Amino acid sequence: MNELVREHTALDASDLEWLHLLVSEWQLLSDLSFADLVLWVPTRDGARYVSVAQMRPNTGPTSYQDDMVGHLVPRGRRPLLDAALDEGRIVREGDPEWREEVPVRVESIPVRRDGRVLGVIARNTNLLTVRTPSRLELTYLQSASDLAQMIAAGAFPFPAEQIDMDASPRAGDGLIRLDADGVVQYASPNALSAYHRLGLAADLVGHHLGKATAELAPAARGPVDEALVTMASGWAPREFEVEGGDGVIQLRAIPLKPKGVRTGSLVLLRDVTELRRRERELMTKDATIREIHHRVKNNLQTVAALLRLQARRMDSASARGALEEAVRRVGSIAIVHETLSQTLDERVEFDEIADRVLAMVAEISPGRVTARRSGRFGILTATTATPLSMVLTELLQNALEHGFGPGESGSVDITATRGRELITITVQDDGRGLPPGFDAQQAGNLGLQIVRTLVVGELGGTFDMVPAPGGGTRVILELPLAG
Repeated sequence: MNELVREHTALDASDLEWLHLLVSEWQLLSDLSFADLVLWVPTRDGARYVSVAQMRPNTGPTSYQDDMVGHLVPRGRRPLLDAALDEGRIVREGDPEWREEVPVRVESIPVRRDGRVLGVIARNTNLLTVRTPSRLELTYLQSASDLAQMIAAGAFPFPAEQIDMDASPRAGDGLIRLDADGVVQYASPNALSAYHRLGLAADLVGHHLGKATAELAPAARGPVDEALVTMASGWAPREFEVEGGDGVIQLRAIPLKPKGVRTGSLVLLRDVTELRRRERELMTKDATIREIHHRVKNNLQTVAALLRLQARRMDSASARGALEEAVRRVGSIAIVHETLSQTLDERVEFDEIADRVLAMVAEISPGRVTARRSGRFGILTATTATPLSMVLTELLQNALEHGFGPGESGSVDITATRGRELITITVQDDGRGLPPGFDAQQAGNLGLQIVRTLVVGELGGTFDMVPAPGGGTRVILELPLAG
């Protein structure tokens, strides 16, 4: 619609925004009218109309088998469009049109904003299945007529009302028609069923909807109860939910002012009991998963503390070093679980984890070697983040312990390059370099064995360790990104 309006018409950005607001709402008008809607806007030179949007009804057969968006029609070919645009009124005169042996009643509704007619909605009703309308259909048609008059007067849609139309109730979900005092004139079967689920034992017709709704909701006091009565009475455009009995219903109130004076309201409602139940179950599940990660993190930190305590009691330097390495390995896993305990899904921002792992490992050589990270790891799944944190721990620990001697200074750099399907990680130091004849795929060091097992076996990636240009060692990891 944006391209069509900008290419063919003289409407400005605020006019286009009004049309977007109208199109976001007009499924309701289409369903209540049992009719197709096509929005026609005059071209910049005024000689033609361009169709910029189209809507088919969910409640009846369509009048158009083809897509009408983008069609251009010369002025004068469709007199009803001309009359609605020039006179600013709803035009219903004329005999039905015949389209592929189907009679179609055409009406034109001017779209007004701030006193100007921006375009015309052509309402096309397939008359092939016309029969004596039921009370429900009569209520639909009357409500559609009121909305059409409000559109022609520039009173609908409501600019201040922000509605998520995908989640908002539709006419077929449940409909209640109120008079000017908020008393129910008509309630569709679906609407009545929803209120019965709230605990209503009688019929709704003849009752004040606001008061009946407040009585069915859990006991509220003062302003809360009064606000519910007001909202359910349809005095202002609002969307809200009511929970009571065994159900939850979502309501949307639309004041009807076809001639500038409020004559009643339309209330759309939907039974969302099962939807809210599933949402609560998911929230409970998410909270449980986060709590599990939190407890795992606490347990791992306890294990690390016990290992650290044991290391201090060891007389053997090699045994003490092995326990300190185990402390760092456990700590890297604990960092991942701590991060997962703070998220809503099993995905984590790995850059923060990498920085914390880097800081943890760098503590073994304070002041001698500078450790840095560049590039972005981005969002990773838990199944990737946990082994990758251990891999980084082993590689950093290996670089700091074996790349630099006592008192030597230098740097270790982690670089992450993320593509669409792979992430490439480089760990490079400017230390001593690799010993002659070193084979990264066969080296027996426990840390490298852990790296090979995790990278190749668990992450499905590749691992290589080569001399760095200018001295030092470069480790290159290539890991596939999980979907």
